[in-house]
Amino acid sequence: MNRKTLVLPAVIGLLAPALAACGGSGSGDGDDAIAVGTTDAFAISKEVPAPFDPAYAYDAGSWNLLRQTVQTLMALPRGGGDPQPEAAESCGFTDTGNERYACTLRKGLTFSDGKPLTAADVKFSIERVRDIKIKDPSGSDGLVANVEEIETQGSRGVVFHLKTPDATFPYKLATPTAGIISKDHYSKNKLRDGFEISGSGPYTAEHEVDGDRLVKTVFTKNPKYKGEFTPHSDKVELRNFADAESMGKALDDGDIDLMTRTMSPEQVEKLNSDKKIDLVEMQGLEIRYLAFNTDAPKVKSKAVRQAMAQVVDRGALASAVYNSTAEPLYSLVPSTITGHANSFFNKYGNPSPTKARSLLNKANITTPVKLTLHYTTDHYGSATKKEFELLRKQLNASGLFDVSIKGTPWSTFRAAERDGEYDVYGMGWFPDFPDADNFLAPFLDKDNFLGSPYVNRDINDQLIPTSRREADRLAASKSIRKIQAIVAEDVPVLPLWQGKQYIAARDDITGVEWALNSSSNLQLWELGRGVSG
Repeated sequence: MNRKTLVLPAVIGLLAPALAACGGSGSGDGDDAIAVGTTDAFAISKEVPAPFDPAYAYDAGSWNLLRQTVQTLMALPRGGGDPQPEAAESCGFTDTGNERYACTLRKGLTFSDGKPLTAADVKFSIERVRDIKIKDPSGSDGLVANVEEIETQGSRGVVFHLKTPDATFPYKLATPTAGIISKDHYSKNKLRDGFEISGSGPYTAEHEVDGDRLVKTVFTKNPKYKGEFTPHSDKVELRNFADAESMGKALDDGDIDLMTRTMSPEQVEKLNSDKKIDLVEMQGLEIRYLAFNTDAPKVKSKAVRQAMAQVVDRGALASAVYNSTAEPLYSLVPSTITGHANSFFNKYGNPSPTKARSLLNKANITTPVKLTLHYTTDHYGSATKKEFELLRKQLNASGLFDVSIKGTPWSTFRAAERDGEYDVYGMGWFPDFPDADNFLAPFLDKDNFLGSPYVNRDINDQLIPTSRREADRLAASKSIRKIQAIVAEDVPVLPLWQGKQYIAARDDITGVEWALNSSSNLQLWELGRGVSG
């Protein structure tokens, strides 16, 4: 096949077009492990004691490990679309109000240690996430916070009674937060510290560590797995690299077979012409944005935040830093998601320091406004520093701001952000599921992911609940667009760009086009080894 494969953007809810696998038709089964590179970094610390506990983990990197090892009732299908049963045999709403959701487990499910997996384990797992004694400020519990009661019916029946209607609940049951775990390995009200993971998924996991830092995870096919997926390789290794450059060198040298997040824009450009590597590009749902502590004195005035929205040139930012791997984003909701509206462009139009000055003058804000933009040095890729250098340049060039930037490692950055130590800071978002609700509620709802003090009663009390009542997500768009317009007016967050997603693989690796799902999560079971050529 061609050395460069393009997976066309898929409208959410429709299957992506099927592509021929790179290489030959061999199954890839055997002891020849497929080595996958990532720049995701994991270290045990006081701030991050349990990176792979489903009750704690809430980032794309951690979820990538959990998805291989911990089964969920529902899962996103291969090419996107509505969630389908995975550990469940069937699931569905049993009322017209989307408040009672019932599932029946597959027969004969067991954990990887051979012990039966029952409805009681499902109840234990999700109630554990919601337990106040174990609840973590990471925010993952918000995905199941709407569950009022979990009822078991025999060993295979589970009924979720919801507090309020929620048509997106099947998506939430497809996330690792709703992963099914055993009380034999996880305490009811204490996190499982360290890197260990136990579940019933397609693979089991063993970790190689250096001190408190994860170096490599070896996934071995779980012979007891019963579910929707078919592992195409007996063994896959996920190797952690310090940066994109060292990961790229490992691919060039043949030390790894495939690499994924996070590749630099320069690497993507180089790989386009590499004859030995297949580069798969697909429309991604990753977004980047600036978030504000709206209680902080320097940005408490809406006018300051609006002025920043008026000055930032997203197009220049995306093209100068990310080349063709990103595009400007004018809403928290990406352009490929049902309900998207260009709310920030509709309000602010093209960048204009003159309009920004007028906003500040009307609010009697003294200029230049002195700010520090905080970013993480090791979580979103090597281009982040360059991005913030350009943001600083754009804002300072307006004459309205006096901006400095400061980079911090993720383990420290995330804790400081949650504790309200930063006035303005850069974040990224890989969705829990591909629905507009998941690009709005995590930032705006009560007990949100950011710990943001921003509150808008119309959003919280009316618009989010109204949108969740609509099983037809197109019908929910009216409420969703109103939320986006309010965000553009109040600017508690400032969307910057939407990224594409890439996988680069040696040409004997099959299944590469399916190795990332519509939420940018790794599906290592899709990978196999075929015939080079």
